[in-house]
Parts: sequence; structure tokens; C-alpha cells
Amino acid sequence: MVTPFSVGDFQIGDGKLTVIGGPCLAESDALCLAVAETMKSICAELGFNYVFKASFDKANRTSHTSNRGAGMEAGLDILRLVRKEHGVPVTTDVHLPDQCATVAESVDILQIPAFLSRQSDLLEAAAATGRPVNVKKGQFMAPSDTENIVKKLRAFGAEGVVLTERGTSFGYNTLIVDMPGLEIMRSFGAPVCFDATHSAQRPGGQGTSTGGVRESIPAMVRAATAVGIDALFLEVHPDPANALSDAATQWPLDRARELLSQVRDIRSALKA
Repeated sequence: MVTPFSVGDFQIGDGKLTVIGGPCLAESDALCLAVAETMKSICAELGFNYVFKASFDKANRTSHTSNRGAGMEAGLDILRLVRKEHGVPVTTDVHLPDQCATVAESVDILQIPAFLSRQSDLLEAAAATGRPVNVKKGQFMAPSDTENIVKKLRAFGAEGVVLTERGTSFGYNTLIVDMPGLEIMRSFGAPVCFDATHSAQRPGGQGTSTGGVRESIPAMVRAATAVGIDALFLEVHPDPANALSDAATQWPLDRARELLSQVRDIRSALKA
């Protein structure tokens, strides 16, 4: 039995699917507002909750030449604008303990990157803000290892916890997804999210940037939905090929309804 928590005017983990989606990087006001408007409309049509996501800093880029974004101040301005204009909850990732309190003033959920999922100081600082905390399972971790993440966050007083599966390292530059692992992670009492776009990555696969197999995303989404998830994480962009980050695996915005309609149909079939 998972413990739901409130985000905006809905709950994550109460049986209704939440879609967490937006561009990888908060590239501009116009881009983020357009993506949020489209995703909010699609989710409302299909009966899903919606949380907008964009990063203000990509601190774990493959190369020092990769675009990291405009920085925290400019990125948080964009997130606040999206929340104000479209009335949706927003989330972003934090990389350092001293970022947490500032970022929490502008977002509804704090996201912990996979590479930092065991960093106790970061988890404690995130929990101390009173915001729910979404932790991406490290690519180096077994599903059973995430129990300690949940225990840490609850010991630190976190108001809400969600675990996100985003693939497991399998040899060089390759990720696989252990679908039964979703059930293991959910058994620890936290809602579980499946990050479909990062699970399709090939880390460092393009030498100075991360590659990926975009067309593998629908199959993984369908499988995770059939196993049972509380949230689905998708990075979406109107022009993925020219995105400033994760160009190989962001899902085309004009195909979002197509993909999410499959999720709705699978969930309906399971209920029937």
C-alpha cells in the first residue's frame, strides 16, 4: 500500500495517473509555456493529472561543452511563470543541498537526480523544505536498494516521497529496465514513477553527448503501464532534434497524445 501525497489540488498515489512532463531544459519562456499548455490539455482530455517539469541546470552533462542552461535564477523565473500562467504544479531537479530551500520556494516537487540518489545531505536538505521529494533510482542500484532511500527521507521528515525508475546500467553505454522492479520499488510504500525518456538513453553513446533510441519509448511505456505505476515521466519537446539537451530521447510534443492515449487504453483494460 503506497502513501499518497498532495501536489496542488490532486494527490500522487491515489490511483489516478500523474504525468510529469516538459522539456529537458528550461530553454525559454515561450517553449515552456507552449509545452505546458499542450500537455495540460492532453492530460485533462485523457483523465490524467499533470505536473510540468524542466531543469534550470544540467549539472551532469557528458562534456564540458554541453549546454547547461541559463542558471537557477532564470530557470526558476520560467517555472514560476508556467505555474502562474497555466495553474499547474511544477518540478525541477536540485544538485546541491544549499539549492533546496531556494528552489522549493518556486516549485511543488523537488527532484533528486539519479547519480545523487544516495547523497544523504541532499536528501535531508530536500526533505527539510516540506516539499515532496521525487528520487530517481541510480543507474547503479537494484530496485531493492531504494528501500533505504525511502527510509532516509521519512527519517528526515519528508512530507511526500516518490521513486522513479529510469533504467539500469547494462554494460557500456546501455540501459535496461527491470519491469518487475517497479513492483519491488512500490512495495516500500512510496508511489512509483516510470521515466520513459531517460530509460531510452545510451549514456555517453555519442562521445561528447548522450545518445538514445527514441522509438523504444512506446514499448517501455506500455509495459510499465501494464505492470502498474503511479506516475509517468516524459521529456517532451516540439523539435527534439534541435533541443539543447537530451535531443536523442525527448518525445515529440506532437506525438504526446498518441502515446498517452495508449496509456489510457491500457489502464482502462486493466480496470475492466
